[in-house]
Amino acid sequence: MLVQDRSNPTPKSPKGPKPKLRNILPNRFSEAKSLDFSTWLSENLYKILTVLLFIATVAAVVFLRNVGDTTALLRFETQSRNLEKIEFPHVKWDSIAPITDKSSPFANFRADRWIVVSVSDYPTDSLRNLVKIRGWQVLAIGNSKTPSDWTLKGAIFLSLEQQALLGFRVVDFLPYDSYVRKTVGYLFAIQHGAKKIFDADNRGDVIDGDLGKHFDVELVGESARQEVILQYSHDNPNRTVINPYIHFGQRSVWPRGLPLENVGEIGHEEFYTEVFGGKQFIQQGISNGLPDVDSVFYFTRKSGLEAFDIRFDEHAPKVALPQGMMVPVNSFNTIYHSSAFWGLMLPVSVSTMASDVLRGYWGQRLLWEIGGYVVVYPPTVHRHDRIEAYPFSKEKDLHVNVGRLTKFLVSWRSNKHRLFEKILELSFVMAEEGFWSEKDLRFTAAWLQDLLAVGYQQPRLMSLELDRPRASIGHGDRKEFVPQKLPSVHLGVEETGSVNYEIANLIRWRKNFGNVVLIMFCNGPVERTALEWRLLYGRIFKTVIILSGAKNPDLAVEEGKLEKLYKQMPTIFDRYTSADGFLFLQDDTILNYWNLLQADRTKLWIANKVSKSWSTVSTNGNSDWFSKQADMVNKVVSSMQVHLQVNYKESITDGQSITICSSEVFYIPRRFVADFVELVNLVGSLEIHQKVAIPMFFVSMDSPQNFDPALSTMIYKEEPPTNNSSTLYSAQAAAIHPWNVSSEQDFIKLIRIMAEGDPLLLELF
Repeated sequence: MLVQDRSNPTPKSPKGPKPKLRNILPNRFSEAKSLDFSTWLSENLYKILTVLLFIATVAAVVFLRNVGDTTALLRFETQSRNLEKIEFPHVKWDSIAPITDKSSPFANFRADRWIVVSVSDYPTDSLRNLVKIRGWQVLAIGNSKTPSDWTLKGAIFLSLEQQALLGFRVVDFLPYDSYVRKTVGYLFAIQHGAKKIFDADNRGDVIDGDLGKHFDVELVGESARQEVILQYSHDNPNRTVINPYIHFGQRSVWPRGLPLENVGEIGHEEFYTEVFGGKQFIQQGISNGLPDVDSVFYFTRKSGLEAFDIRFDEHAPKVALPQGMMVPVNSFNTIYHSSAFWGLMLPVSVSTMASDVLRGYWGQRLLWEIGGYVVVYPPTVHRHDRIEAYPFSKEKDLHVNVGRLTKFLVSWRSNKHRLFEKILELSFVMAEEGFWSEKDLRFTAAWLQDLLAVGYQQPRLMSLELDRPRASIGHGDRKEFVPQKLPSVHLGVEETGSVNYEIANLIRWRKNFGNVVLIMFCNGPVERTALEWRLLYGRIFKTVIILSGAKNPDLAVEEGKLEKLYKQMPTIFDRYTSADGFLFLQDDTILNYWNLLQADRTKLWIANKVSKSWSTVSTNGNSDWFSKQADMVNKVVSSMQVHLQVNYKESITDGQSITICSSEVFYIPRRFVADFVELVNLVGSLEIHQKVAIPMFFVSMDSPQNFDPALSTMIYKEEPPTNNSSTLYSAQAAAIHPWNVSSEQDFIKLIRIMAEGDPLLLELF
């Protein structure tokens, strides 16, 4: 199936002087011809044959469509289009006049590092953050939807009118209302000294506000990282495209542009190889939050209007692609170095959501001609899901052609001796093959001429490794890396009448808790249980943050001290500003989430109704520890804001006692986060224990009578039973304490018991 709709050019009038009327009129009525049939047949035979051929053609098309032979029809249509000969552009490479900036106010401005974005509305907070990144110049490209008074301090803005005055050839090919007008921005940046271009959009925040922390911004010189990079193995020559999200911990997520036939390949690499760094001229970053996914994933992996917040493994190593293997590349989180600037061109004849992906595959193939390669990096930006879905039709060119395109590109060869000649030849063949139209062929010619006109020098060619005999990969060359299995996105679309009871329950739980962050503290060995906890609770909650006494970067376990863990919680709150609330849980307490559906997520939850968990202790006759804790509590109370202090004193009337709560499980909704952070700040450097601080915070934030009784059915024992006796567990309780999980065997036993309330666990684990 071809991706473009060609229109025949309007026939031009023949050149030359028009004949005078007096020369035509005398012959207006010719002599009547003989009506002899044989004479008439001989004179009109070519007309008859033409009509018969036309009728046969129509009949063939109708027949093929009716019988459903899609392959035959495609072949027939392709052969028909081949009759429309595509003309190869003739470019005089050595006689291209320079183009200088004579129209913009920035004619004398120069910068090495540029961020190019397309803007259709007023500046977003994400765009304002991009402007703050040191050492990078933001260039905003307008279109027909952009407000006429658009402005942002620190950014260069080019309106449609300003773009038209720059003198670039490509402007004639660009639609007025599309992000592909960024092509003008790339040329403008190169014209003004660009050596690196970060291709971005206005809905993503660079993590930590530093591109250099994530990407290899410098490839040569003292500041360059001279290192060896992990690389996918070329052991299987038939493997032309991979899903990089697997490498970064998300097996069930796939990027936009991955052929749908490859979606089911979720196994991790048996082994990797290595490549020397320095030629990663295209650097693709991974996006947390809303990664680059296609409409198929978007519409089938979420329920209702929930925003995606998918997380990838930030500690996984960056990974390179060898020649013969490709990866989807997008236009909103990618760095291009000057050696690959020619690959920035965004096609104009394909659907908008396919343009950057086709560009990426086209560019990767040509990158091999200069010895370069693509590297995919751990999360570099957090991209916000605005819950603005786009129709499947905007991706039609991807799902129809991308699988065939990757195979075609790997097999393509060229005998041209200069890079730009190869680029133009590939664009020509891609037009012939129907991957894009003749318009993109002419657009490519204009783009290459504009590059030379702004002073760009094309890189030198190198021999293609694909044509060399593949070296065998020895045991010493094999490098191992086992990706994490982070919580994945499960099916989120209810199919009335076809979804079984267990799946329907899972959907309900996910809808209820899908925007709640679970903060879990592990007393046991995280190397044996961390992944299991994430798999168990990651199906239900927005994300699972695991803390322990010792940091474990390989398992994404953060360091924390249980006795003052509340002091770390504000930093976690800051990471998830859109979360509905935060649920804290210790690993010696089991949460039966299915019994919490009726709990009010706008109220505080804590085990204040569970006597053995929540208690009041007199400071008289007890150890000095209680007295010191009480003194520090009174000091904090005396400095509280009025509403907090009033709440506290209404709940705690005895000045000679202190409230203790073991705090194995509690919940803080979004509306109380500010109060919680305020109380943490009031504690400051005081050494108030978590068991004392949490109940003090809760009764200060709200009256206990307003607490949701969700945890009142919790089973609580002070002494743990031997061997996790099943008599302690109840699927009807909200939570069970204590329960020991210190190994995979313990976890499997727990799953079998919890399956009474969530039968789907037996299928997932």
